[in-house]
Amino acid sequence: MTIRIRELVIDPPLLLAPMAGLTHSALRRLILRLGGVGLLSTEMLSAIRVPQENPRLSPFLFRREEERPLSYQLLLSRLADAAPAVAALHGFGADAIDLNLGCPAPAIRRLGAGSRLMENPGLLRELVAKVRKLTSLPLTAKIRLGENLSETALKNLCLMLAGEGIDLITVHARLRGESFSRKPRWSWIAKVKSWVKVPVVANGGIFSSADAARCLEASGADGLMLGRGAVIRPWLFAEIARNIYRWDLALPEVRPAEVYQEFAELLVDSFLPERRLGRLKEFTHYFARNYPFGHRLTSLVQSCGSLEQGLERAQLFFARNEAGEERGAAGADQ
Repeated sequence: MTIRIRELVIDPPLLLAPMAGLTHSALRRLILRLGGVGLLSTEMLSAIRVPQENPRLSPFLFRREEERPLSYQLLLSRLADAAPAVAALHGFGADAIDLNLGCPAPAIRRLGAGSRLMENPGLLRELVAKVRKLTSLPLTAKIRLGENLSETALKNLCLMLAGEGIDLITVHARLRGESFSRKPRWSWIAKVKSWVKVPVVANGGIFSSADAARCLEASGADGLMLGRGAVIRPWLFAEIARNIYRWDLALPEVRPAEVYQEFAELLVDSFLPERRLGRLKEFTHYFARNYPFGHRLTSLVQSCGSLEQGLERAQLFFARNEAGEERGAAGADQ
């Protein structure tokens, strides 16, 4: 099973979600090594700033040649910013462009961007039409279900997006104000699927192959976008590709300590020294959930002052965990 949009083939139909502070070159290459991803993504990129960014130096744009296919997610709210931003993405060698229409962060909404655009259908239509005229690349959009549960509003939005040339719609199955702790409404993705002829990708609440199977059954989606689940378990793409999409893929032998070490090495390869530690801390916040007492790992790394110290503390945690000492240590601290 594959997704084909214009000249781009997404095989398997598993997409990496754009995530601020996480979807950078180090994580992308780690996931590529473990296998099973069909389309990679950048972090959210400001349409205002991206034309001035140096792709060799910018932590948001740095990439290696093997990071393909790669979609660049654009945060856009003004018509005047569209042409310079799209031209820049062409220059960077983007394989696809994704429009961020779902980010609920207050700072983003104050700019009139992200999920705020879903509340301004006139401007949104103009923006989509403008970007569509500017590029022949696959053009996708990532949305949420809306401000409230309204079939009419969601249907009108999705029909407009498809009508203006969006090639694929990813639906994060939560309302704008709902947190990640809220169970995603996968059945609403099935509604979107019934309204539009373009591929529909499901996003939200996928942390295992079992989750993926339930999501696909409820949504009928053409593919899946993995976010936090792929940070916690970067080998999740490989598991779903093999177990759900029947890819002939040998599952990697995963030792979390080695995965963490490789991620740290990729950080060194990708970023200037002053930009490495923050990204290690952000990754650790999620990766630690692999362990019953992972909060200790998070605390150990969050309080360190250098990448080297953070890695040393993490490896000590891993060694104690394998030796069965961490449970006792955690209990003693409570």
